[in-house]
Amino acid sequence: MNASGKQGLQIKRVSSRKRSRDLRTHLTPVGKRGGATCSQPRPRARRLGSIVADGAAAEFCSDSEDLFGDYDSLLEDSSLLEKLDHAEQFEFTALRHKELGEDVLTDSILDVLGDEDLPTSQRLFEEQVDRPPKRSCPQDGALSPLGDAGDTRKRRSVADRMKRAMLCNAAAPSSVLRSAMLKEAVVSEEISVAMRAMDTVCAETPDLGPFFGLPTRVKELMFKLRGIQDLYDWQRTCLNLDCVQRRKNLIYSLPTSGGKTLVAEILVLRELLCRRKDCLFILPYISLVQEKVRGLASFGLELDFLVEEYAGSKGRFPPVKRRNNRSVYIATIEKAHSLVNSLIETGRMEDLGLVVVDELHMLGDGSRGAIIEMTLAKVLFTSKSTQVIGMSATLGNIKDLQTFLRAENYTSDFRPVQLKEYVKLTDTIYEVDPTEEECFKFSRLLNFKYSSSMQKVDPDHIIALVTEVIPTHSCLVFCPTKKNCENVVGMICKYLKKEFLALRQPEKAVLLRELRASGSGSACPVLRRTVPYGLAYHHSGLTSEERKLVEEAYSNGVLCLLTCTSTLAAGVNLPARRVILRSPYVASDFLKRSQYKQMVGRAGRAGIDAVGESVLILQDADRDAAKTLVCAPMEKCYSNLLRDGRRGLLSLILSLIGLNICSSVGRVMDFLCATLLCVQQEALCAETSLKEEVQRCVDLLKDKDLVTETAHVQTLQVTKLGRATFKGSVDLSYSDLLYKDLSKGLEGLLLNSCLHLVYLVTPYDMITQCRPDWMVFFRQFTLLTDAEQKMSAAVGVPESFIARKAAGQTVRKPVNMEVVSRMYLALVLFSLLKETNLWSVSERFHLSRGFIQSLLGSSSAFCSCVLHFTEELEEFWPFRALLTELTRRLSYCVTAELIPLMEVAGVMESRAKQLYNAGYQTLTQLANADPALLSNAIENLFPKRANQIVASAKMLLNEKAAALQEEVDELLMKP
Repeated sequence: MNASGKQGLQIKRVSSRKRSRDLRTHLTPVGKRGGATCSQPRPRARRLGSIVADGAAAEFCSDSEDLFGDYDSLLEDSSLLEKLDHAEQFEFTALRHKELGEDVLTDSILDVLGDEDLPTSQRLFEEQVDRPPKRSCPQDGALSPLGDAGDTRKRRSVADRMKRAMLCNAAAPSSVLRSAMLKEAVVSEEISVAMRAMDTVCAETPDLGPFFGLPTRVKELMFKLRGIQDLYDWQRTCLNLDCVQRRKNLIYSLPTSGGKTLVAEILVLRELLCRRKDCLFILPYISLVQEKVRGLASFGLELDFLVEEYAGSKGRFPPVKRRNNRSVYIATIEKAHSLVNSLIETGRMEDLGLVVVDELHMLGDGSRGAIIEMTLAKVLFTSKSTQVIGMSATLGNIKDLQTFLRAENYTSDFRPVQLKEYVKLTDTIYEVDPTEEECFKFSRLLNFKYSSSMQKVDPDHIIALVTEVIPTHSCLVFCPTKKNCENVVGMICKYLKKEFLALRQPEKAVLLRELRASGSGSACPVLRRTVPYGLAYHHSGLTSEERKLVEEAYSNGVLCLLTCTSTLAAGVNLPARRVILRSPYVASDFLKRSQYKQMVGRAGRAGIDAVGESVLILQDADRDAAKTLVCAPMEKCYSNLLRDGRRGLLSLILSLIGLNICSSVGRVMDFLCATLLCVQQEALCAETSLKEEVQRCVDLLKDKDLVTETAHVQTLQVTKLGRATFKGSVDLSYSDLLYKDLSKGLEGLLLNSCLHLVYLVTPYDMITQCRPDWMVFFRQFTLLTDAEQKMSAAVGVPESFIARKAAGQTVRKPVNMEVVSRMYLALVLFSLLKETNLWSVSERFHLSRGFIQSLLGSSSAFCSCVLHFTEELEEFWPFRALLTELTRRLSYCVTAELIPLMEVAGVMESRAKQLYNAGYQTLTQLANADPALLSNAIENLFPKRANQIVASAKMLLNEKAAALQEEVDELLMKP
């Protein structure tokens, strides 16, 4: 006590893990709690038990047992914390009056709460001021009242008594180690320092904090979760670039396997923790999205942010607006575009602090490149504070991308493992050397004795090339077609020694059991023959579960060789000691330079090999073309907005008008100045001007009844159909057809079966990928009910037509073959939903398992699009509830009890069955599982993957809980 009788103490509260209304967590900087200045000023939130005065140094204590947080009281409009703050204020007022000699109530609010009922933080506070221990909490009827001053204290109100009783019940003491509290305090202070540094950063500042602007805790997690002890020199240089510290846009390009992703993740963590902004991470494939969700979930749990998946049918539009947590959205290209549209529409773009684009060079990749361009152009145009980071392979025209993104560029040729490139002609190996006149330099002759029979089977000497490295090292063999993958791996097995069978035999047996389990008792005959030798194939004909099992086995060394298609190079990180390119072709197309570099870039395993090798097998006819392939500069990247009949530009203009970004041709032209198309208009619009292209697109949108123009003011507006088209992310080529199909479907919607709904959500763009087997079609058609057959006839596929085609007869009456093919695919999906056995459906329809799974995934995503489409058109109200449930069924296609487990990122059907049978039957049970026990309980579940599954389940549970909490807060908020 000081001379004035006031307590000279200051309390800093460090919240461990609790859910509260404000944004503070155990990692929130002091500046965010009012103790220091932070980069984003926010109003000071209410705190419980904060007694602020000048004088003593701060003490840190935990309030993890304060279970109510800022939860709204059910009895009054104000929160419990507000009431207690009011009581504290009353105590200070009482003390002030006492100094003046007035007779007032002097009971402290700390006196009111008994010792057994005090939160740990309050007991620690009392120990600091040497208060005597408090009495036990009295019974409800004996609670000491807080009232006005007077000779007789007034009886406590019912609300106050209930509040006190609730606090007594909720204040369960917990043992909090002093060291743990101090550690949390240090982390909080480090973030606060980093935030202040970000506000005052200058060119001379080499670092913003203990770990590139992040607390030491992040560095510890990098080592604990990833095994990363230190960064490469180029990563340090990149993170310390002046443009990065000043939050300018950046494109950085390195060879494959150079460690590009880690830089982006550090920048994402800095944005989430220090600037308290949401982030968007764009990846090209669903498998990569799920892998990234699993990888970041553990960081999210430790650092208190949410990881949300936007892929396939997953993702909310608009995303839940959270007051307590920041989110990183991991999205595919298409979902990222829809997400940005929804943020613009709801006026929330300023919440998005960072956008990261992996494989930025895909801007030049057809329709998907157009979507990336649209997404980034909208971000740049609508938000001045959102930073864009692009990771890319080396490009020939990187300057164009810099101009488009208004970005700096950082390029390095760093590879953690040296890569040596070779080509093979006949039995001679040549090293690739651009300094040589012929580009190829003699290296060696193949030393492998071939019999005449082997020479006929293996004229390209693949067996010689692979047996030089396996089984000691790993090897990837890229083949031009899926069938070639299976043939090559089968051929290699024929000539391997019996010693290969004895290597890691128990693990191979487990892998085969897992493969059979994933196929409900069936396994691919090729894999059954090759896996015992440590070999397998990998292409889109496998199911996602089979591919995942093969990838894990290869990563863990159980498999030493994979034959694969080019998609593995882009979609999965599976390095090898030697990479062999069976041919310089993908199907019938000659390889592009970027594809070649991506494939050979898989050679070299960091931390395992000192060198990586690639071998391109050539025929004499391809020698000259191969010189250009291996020695030429990288291709250039061009805008795709005008490709395929201006589909990209049409979609862009429609969404700009629908989002009220542009309302005239002039405003559209202003927006296009922020696109890659504008940067490259001289090369891409040689025959016509960009303005003429825009006018043509606007006229076409009017013709399609997607846009209207007010004559007297020339203001462009979207029609209801136009709004439904861009809100549902429906391709403009199919929007009018979809509208007609849905309208016709309403006339006689079949509700005693889901076949009609399945037909309506079968993707139009999958029709060309499958030709009906007429005998199979007729056989399956006869199994339908009378109502289902009538529905088929109503959409344009009568039984008589199918019967004639199955009998090989000519059909005179014209029939729309696109409708017929769509109905055939709908029957495939219908059978799958009834049986949920992909293998039996695959055999019945003579289609590959991978194709059927791809069809299922595309239908799930399209069903989600159709749902959003119908939500904008009042006449389609009956579809909304029906399509919501159908989307869920198509997304998982499993029995109902497995669906909660399937929601966890990366958990496939066979794994869900294993978890369910082991007793982990709900999301809550899985989230609370011990990873070590889980790994022991589930066969072939490695500890690292078990940790990722549990972390993903916890993250999903947190996300659901946070969404519900936001709904509650919204309902209880004052109008």
